[in-house]
Amino acid sequence: MQSFDKNTKPDPMELDTSKARPKDFTLRSYQKKIYEVARKRNVLAALETGAGKTMIAVMLIKEIGEAIKSSAVKKVIVFLATTVSLVNQQYEVIKIYTDLRVKEIYGALGVDEWNTECWKKQINDCDVMVMTPQIFLDALRNAFLTMETVCLMIFDECHRATGNHNYARIMKEFYHKSVYKPKIFGMTATPVIRKGVSSIVDCEEQLSELQSLLDSQICSIDDKIELEQLSPPACEIFRFYHSAKSSSSALRETLQSLWFKYDASFIKWQESLAFRYKHMDGKLKTLRRRLSTDHEKILYCLDNLGLLCAHEAVKVCLENSYNIIEDCELHAESSSLCKLFLEGALNAIGDFLPQGRGILTGCGPDMETVNMNYVSPKLDMLLQISQMFRDDNQVLCLILVERIMAAKAIERFLRKINSLSHFSISYLTGCSSSVDALTPKMQKQNLELFRTGKVNLLFATDMVEEGIHVPSCTCVVHFDMPKTVRSYVQSRGCARQNNSLFIMMLERNNKEQRDQLFDIIRSEHAMSETAMNGEPDPCTLRAGNFSKASAYVVEATGASISADSSVTLIRRYCEKLPSDKYYGPKPVFQILSSGGSYECKVMLPPNAAFQTIIGPPSRSSHLSKQLVCLEACKKLHQMGALDDYLVPCVEGAAEGDSDLQANNSAAGAGTTKRKELHGTTRIRVLSGTWIDKPHGATFHAYGINFSCNIPSRLYSGFVLLTESKLDDDVANAKVDLYLLENKIVKSSIFSCGQISLDANQIKRAMSFHELFFNGLFGKIFQGSKARGIQREFLLHKDNKLLWSPCYMYLILPLESSNIQNSGSWSINWKGIDSCVSVIEFLKKSSWLSAEDPQGSMRSLPTSRNISENRNFTDASVICLANASYSASNLKDTVVMAIHTGRIYSVSDVLVNTSADSPFDRKAYSQTSYTSFSDYFQKKYGIALSHPGQPLLLLKQSHNPHNLLVDFNSKDRCKVVVEKKRNHVHMPPELLVSLDVAISVLKASYLLPSLMHRLESLMLASQLRDEIAFNLSNVHIPSFLILEALTTLRCCEKFSLERLELLGDSVLKYAVSCHLFLKYPEKHEGQLSARRSWAVCNATLHKLGTIRKLQGYIRDSAFEPRRFVAPGLLSIHPIPCSHGVDILEVPLDTRFQTISEEVMVGKCCDMGHRWMCSKTIADCVEALVGAFYVGGGLMAALHFMKWLGVETSIEHSYLDDTIHRASLLSYTPKSNDIRNLETKIGYEFSVKGLLLEAITHASEQESGVGYCYQRLEFLGDSVLDVLITQHLYQAYLDIDPGELTDLRSASVNNENFAQVAVRRNLYPHLQHSSGLLLRQVTEYVKLDLDDEESAKPLQGRKGPKALGDLVESIAGAILIDTKLDLNEVWRIFEPLLSPIVTPDKLELPPLRQLNELCDSLGYFIKENCINDQEMVHVELRLQLKDILIIGEGIDKSRKTSKGQAAVHLLKDLQSRGITYSQCVSKRRKQESLHVSDLSTADLRVNNWNPIGGDDFSEHASNKKQKTCHLPRLSSSLQNACCVSIETLDWNLISDKGKNTTVEEEKRVMKDVELTGRQKKLKVYVRRNRMDVIGVDALPCQEPLLDLAPSSHLPTPVIPPVNMQKGGPRTSLYELCRRLHWIMPEIKSTEDKSRMPIVSGEGSEKRHGVCCFVSEITLHIPNVGEINVTGEPRTDKRSAHDSAALVMLLELQHQGMIVIGSA
Repeated sequence: MQSFDKNTKPDPMELDTSKARPKDFTLRSYQKKIYEVARKRNVLAALETGAGKTMIAVMLIKEIGEAIKSSAVKKVIVFLATTVSLVNQQYEVIKIYTDLRVKEIYGALGVDEWNTECWKKQINDCDVMVMTPQIFLDALRNAFLTMETVCLMIFDECHRATGNHNYARIMKEFYHKSVYKPKIFGMTATPVIRKGVSSIVDCEEQLSELQSLLDSQICSIDDKIELEQLSPPACEIFRFYHSAKSSSSALRETLQSLWFKYDASFIKWQESLAFRYKHMDGKLKTLRRRLSTDHEKILYCLDNLGLLCAHEAVKVCLENSYNIIEDCELHAESSSLCKLFLEGALNAIGDFLPQGRGILTGCGPDMETVNMNYVSPKLDMLLQISQMFRDDNQVLCLILVERIMAAKAIERFLRKINSLSHFSISYLTGCSSSVDALTPKMQKQNLELFRTGKVNLLFATDMVEEGIHVPSCTCVVHFDMPKTVRSYVQSRGCARQNNSLFIMMLERNNKEQRDQLFDIIRSEHAMSETAMNGEPDPCTLRAGNFSKASAYVVEATGASISADSSVTLIRRYCEKLPSDKYYGPKPVFQILSSGGSYECKVMLPPNAAFQTIIGPPSRSSHLSKQLVCLEACKKLHQMGALDDYLVPCVEGAAEGDSDLQANNSAAGAGTTKRKELHGTTRIRVLSGTWIDKPHGATFHAYGINFSCNIPSRLYSGFVLLTESKLDDDVANAKVDLYLLENKIVKSSIFSCGQISLDANQIKRAMSFHELFFNGLFGKIFQGSKARGIQREFLLHKDNKLLWSPCYMYLILPLESSNIQNSGSWSINWKGIDSCVSVIEFLKKSSWLSAEDPQGSMRSLPTSRNISENRNFTDASVICLANASYSASNLKDTVVMAIHTGRIYSVSDVLVNTSADSPFDRKAYSQTSYTSFSDYFQKKYGIALSHPGQPLLLLKQSHNPHNLLVDFNSKDRCKVVVEKKRNHVHMPPELLVSLDVAISVLKASYLLPSLMHRLESLMLASQLRDEIAFNLSNVHIPSFLILEALTTLRCCEKFSLERLELLGDSVLKYAVSCHLFLKYPEKHEGQLSARRSWAVCNATLHKLGTIRKLQGYIRDSAFEPRRFVAPGLLSIHPIPCSHGVDILEVPLDTRFQTISEEVMVGKCCDMGHRWMCSKTIADCVEALVGAFYVGGGLMAALHFMKWLGVETSIEHSYLDDTIHRASLLSYTPKSNDIRNLETKIGYEFSVKGLLLEAITHASEQESGVGYCYQRLEFLGDSVLDVLITQHLYQAYLDIDPGELTDLRSASVNNENFAQVAVRRNLYPHLQHSSGLLLRQVTEYVKLDLDDEESAKPLQGRKGPKALGDLVESIAGAILIDTKLDLNEVWRIFEPLLSPIVTPDKLELPPLRQLNELCDSLGYFIKENCINDQEMVHVELRLQLKDILIIGEGIDKSRKTSKGQAAVHLLKDLQSRGITYSQCVSKRRKQESLHVSDLSTADLRVNNWNPIGGDDFSEHASNKKQKTCHLPRLSSSLQNACCVSIETLDWNLISDKGKNTTVEEEKRVMKDVELTGRQKKLKVYVRRNRMDVIGVDALPCQEPLLDLAPSSHLPTPVIPPVNMQKGGPRTSLYELCRRLHWIMPEIKSTEDKSRMPIVSGEGSEKRHGVCCFVSEITLHIPNVGEINVTGEPRTDKRSAHDSAALVMLLELQHQGMIVIGSA
């Protein structure tokens, strides 16, 4: 059976991992022997490459893996491989041949960021972990893994376990110190690794060390016959070359002089220039070393490879020199020296090459080229070896070189040899940090190309000797001598094909090389002999020296850090500190020597937990550095900067808030995507128990007065009676109610003291509620003859079910209409009693109780007095069912129809009519009624007793409206609804009169909206009482809290957005102050992380739900039709379907969803509604803002404390902060400080605060131990809250979105950077960064140029440090003034001036364009092309009949889009379309809404095409293009119409641009003949956008895209969804895809006396309102289509109907195709 080793690639068929069972394999006999030994003890398997060591390891893994599966204690197997490629390779093998759970772990997976939870999950989810030794060592040190968890450790390439290799550290630091020791299996081809090993004694010594360290014994095989039969060794060949002749001495001297020249320049700069910045000195040293390295590389290639390769080497170095990042002017000049040297070297070598140097590479070098040193003898020998394979295209030759530059130069040179042109050549360099090295991705790619045979010759350094996986390699060439026996053996093992070659290139007469080779061969034999001796003599085993080194162990976790690993940890800690591009935090070491001992002082960055520490004395400088780092690690852990796993602390959620971390996702708590079900809080003040009190009750009375802006419009007053007292601001509320025709009714509430009602009065008042409100807003009668339900009078029995103790109040009419001014008030008991009498009248009418079972006609009830005394033939007296009136006095009488229970007002007496008059066919177009008597007889079964009376014209009552929304506002939706007044004709005997004034009836329609607002205020007041902020002279208005609880979805004039914006800033400031003062040892990054968690939406959501704020939030518009008053039975119930039978919904995942089908804001009758999770967090911020506005910072802090946000500020913290700042030295900079204070306009009490505020972190190089980062953190929040407060107070009437834009434009780093320049603060910034100095200088120059030109530069961005400077100064002033925000604003307001105003606000061009197009209904299409480093963006905007295009080109896609938007805006402005004119406020509603409809009986009004066959020429210029869309001529349209389904407008080509007139005619004729059966391809002219021809194509031939200048979308749309909003969505998507302007909608409303039915099935709707919508759609270059939909019972359904008509008409016109379902 064939073995499988890491160096033997399995057959592709064997690698099929789709099989469930692992692949079987059988060990060879020698493998079995080693396997049996490995089962008994720890073994180091020493077998040659290709001998199958990996399969022995796999067999061990399988056996032990089965055991750990059944173990109760979790164990894992750890397989260690030295490189990532080997990790992947071994992972694949184990996965194929075992059924264990295997995981590969390497750095690219982000292992460095894994915490203990991540590691626990990895361990629990796998049985075998394949990883690099560094990762395993780090996991052991951090106690993420322990030796007790590991049952088997496998060391691949175990010979590496020497010195400080990670293998050795794992064994020394953990294995030998562990009580429990896992089993070990090592694999190696060469257990001897060191140079110069030539004797058995040397081998025994090294093997003894290896075995002792790995606690294992070497195991090999003595009989290699089986191994050699299965894997024959390569044929070893030696090729000798002559030594190079020294013919390039002149060139060497030239290169040497060049190097001396430029190196002297570096030295001169370092000596003569007084460098301000120390980091520049280091960069100059780095560049100088690079100059020397490049010089040495060139000389190496010149001496060993010849002139041609030296020339290529210079080119490589020159290419690399362009990758140098020049961060300042000095650095740029110094890097140019390297380039100048290389350019000089290139010219110098070029001068020594012949002019026709191409002949040198024509057929390969000859003796002359070798003698002239164009090609060295060594390289010539390699070429001769390569010629051996010129007839073998399948050769895979690995050429090993010592240097990366040699690999790159030879590879470039060989590509130019014509005789080798049929070979594919590449190279590998290893994953080193050299500038010449390939990226890991390129390494992997090149190696894979070689494995698959796509590369024939692969140059590589010796890094590929270990673990290279090239089973098809036919030849290995050692261009340079191997250095060690390991290199020799492993490189020979790479050639493992049958008859493969192993070629060693040697220099003739080179005794040193010969002796080196003999030593290697002797070492191999000695190593093999020692390894095959079996078990070693115990005397030869070296006792391992594993004494405890200096280490620090955390008792809580077992994590440890040793002296040698502490340096790495300190550097890693510094890397985690906040940094910017001007400064990278790093430790600075200073060695102090005295009397032969050394001490090291380490200085950490200024934002570290501490700055300086000195280590203990030691015997060497290196050890002193390790020991001081160990001490620093201890201190950092004790200070909390390192956690108990000795990992740099990453601030996150507070302890116990792990649920916040889990929810920190796109659909987590506090996000818009997540919806939650919540209940609604009951209003406690409206509850009452007076209904059961036999002796009456005492009420708090609150008068309601209505005043219209039209004096002639009078509304009766009402009084609200509640058992509990309302808060004063609720009891004195004023509410504006908006009616149609610009009528505004101002309602005012005022306290009227208390009133006592006896039981009888309460009962009469309740009867008024029941009759009047049900007559207006509900139903008096239940049941229907049409539905087969017995008709019943609602108030016939006791109706206590209409009253709930949780919702008990009375609202009664008053005698006077303006009681507030009169000062006295009285309840209109006369009107109330008339309602009571009507109830009694209806109760006594037996005909109302049941339907006549025989279906006979029923006569109407009439009052006995009326029937006895009334002469029904007298037209001057009108006899109602319960009273008679003079015809002249009947106008405006309030009446109720006794057959329907509807309330009307009398408009007129129709003297010349009667019930026998012909029926009104205008109102009922499809009726068979001959007269009104006939109508009532057939419809209601009523036989009129007195049909001769004149009919009454009644004004029909209507449903209540939402009067809280000003529909006359300019900001409302553009949809126009035209309403008609509806009247009814009614016989008088069907009416009973209600003795209430018509002003009572009119005022009653105002009550639903008014009560909705009052109830909202009561709820806000209730929340205010719960928060319980009590401070003298401070009162938070209920309306302010209501504003904070009201979302945009409520469609009110106010919403939480403004307060949310302010509250966000206040919350950020309060938390920032608290963190800054409480945690002085934490750096800015930690403070920012803590602040982010404290104010994030997930945290606010959690705190808000704990306080049950969700029940107070108003998240939906008022629905007047669902208005419910005490005693009123809702006629639009929404039963609860959520499965919750209590008012409060539990906080459970069952009531959370991300489904987009959930309707947010819709309440059921239980008060349950779905709400966006983010809404709760927004309301929390808005409430912070409300308390801040109403009561200042103290009130806001009180609310935050009540909520659970930690924002307490202790004065001791502030004093400590000021004291620490006072210790900072400022004397050397006293003048600078005084000048800066003058510019700021404030003199600091503690100068150290200002000094800290102006010090950049890069000043660490000067020994400064502080920086401004913490003050910048604080100052950022200070300026944020101050500017936001200023904007909030200054602009009370602007849209919240515009207020947000103002804040964004004012509170940003760029704006603050401009302040630093404008106020000349930037010179005071203390830093040590050349890059920062250059960027500040350039930015200041740009700013001055802008002031001169008065044109701000688009896209300019200043250095962040300038903005940070301004923020940190603000933070310093806040601390110096002891948190006096007013004083900070007094100082900073003039510094920040001018603060942006709405008229000066400039939004980004792309946003302006988007908002402009949204407001006009235009669509933008983007096309982006990446061209190397540049991004080209094209934005297309279709106007009515013109397509305009804007283009932008830049390195950034965002900038390119901005440029394109600028060009489009300029083009639109030239056409009279500007942003300021069209977008004054954000659009609050889309022009199309989602609803439902069904289709039937559609009609088209008109179709108006525009234009003819001629179109304007296509015009273009550099930045804008204007073109017209192509259009088919009439003949082509006819050809297309029949087979329109086969035509896709997106499939158009410009192939016909060269078509002649004759060809056009021929194409047209062909279309007429074949266009009906085949697909069509449309040809268009390039300079004219009209269609010139159509080609018939076979259906299977793919069609080409349209030319870029005429981008036409496809008119094929999916089937129309007939559910709610489906047609409108389809029309909207069509317009968007085709770039058509959004259609305009106009709706009309009418009322019908007959119920209208629309929709089908579950969507069937009944109603008396009739809406008809008309849509106008403009099609570019074609014309307008105007269609009208069918009548619907609601506006949105009418919109859907019209949208469907439009889609069908477009299909009828052949412009689109609607897909079939």
